[in-house]
Amino acid sequence: MDRVRPSRGRSGARSGRGPHPGHVPASARGRGRLRPAGLWGARRVIACAIDRSRPRARRPRRAVTLAAVALVATAAAATACSEVAGGTVADEEDALLVGAAADLRPAIDELVELFENESGEEVTVTLGSSGHLAQQIREGAPIDVYASAHVRYVEEVVEAGRADPSTQATYAYGRLALWAPDGREWTRLGALAADPDVRTVAIANPAHAPYGQAAEQALRAAGAWERLEDRLAFGSNIADAHQIAASGNADAAVTALSLALADDDETAGWTLVDDERHEPLEQSLVVTAEDPDRAERARAFANAMTSEHGRRILRQHGFQPPGEGPPPAWEE
Repeated sequence: MDRVRPSRGRSGARSGRGPHPGHVPASARGRGRLRPAGLWGARRVIACAIDRSRPRARRPRRAVTLAAVALVATAAAATACSEVAGGTVADEEDALLVGAAADLRPAIDELVELFENESGEEVTVTLGSSGHLAQQIREGAPIDVYASAHVRYVEEVVEAGRADPSTQATYAYGRLALWAPDGREWTRLGALAADPDVRTVAIANPAHAPYGQAAEQALRAAGAWERLEDRLAFGSNIADAHQIAASGNADAAVTALSLALADDDETAGWTLVDDERHEPLEQSLVVTAEDPDRAERARAFANAMTSEHGRRILRQHGFQPPGEGPPPAWEE
């Protein structure tokens, strides 16, 4: 892994302490609204329980019905987060519905603004783990565009007959980062596992979150999984895992580079995880709208996301668009 970089002053970083990793401010530049999905409330999150269960043994969450008249607090067994979303779906029924992987949280506001400014459309975004979103789409959730953190989940939705295969496209490649809120320096995952002062490390749940799966692969490749297994805290998605560490409930997080770049805590620092230690985080999208009119609008959003301007936005947030060289954050 590369040397540890301080969080403040990096390319692509923002000034000031960032908000909760799943929050997009109400003063968002565009008209897009965010809606909670599964355990992750992008608009308002009241409380979140740390998931210390074994990832493979967890019971699947019940799908969230996005067509409900109102989104209210939900609970899901041992890993529940309580959340409340204001407003109703009734006044948003014509908005384009986008289900996006939680690692896109730092970039999604700008991507939505780009599309809304070009089209005059309104967009409502649901952030969550790719696996949970895919399950919800397969079970009938009315999402128009699905942007996953791994192509495998998009392929599952296509195979289930819930998406237009002609619209599937890779929009970016992601990277893992080892992030510490207090700036402690571990140059490799093995050093993290060997540190006796590290009591808890947060990762996304590998059962349904691509960044959690990549974290497990990297930790196993480094011989660190067995030494850390009893000290792992599993977030429902990658933004949830990052927040576990940011809130002081973990000493470090194996998180998405996009989230590490977005967190400007002056004392925090991050280190890139060697991407040869896990399968590529190939991030893919697909149109899932069934209504022809909505499908046409959804294709326009997908095109905006993969356009030259959309690729620049993704690159600024630490993603590598396909066919391009690594962004600056991968080479610092």
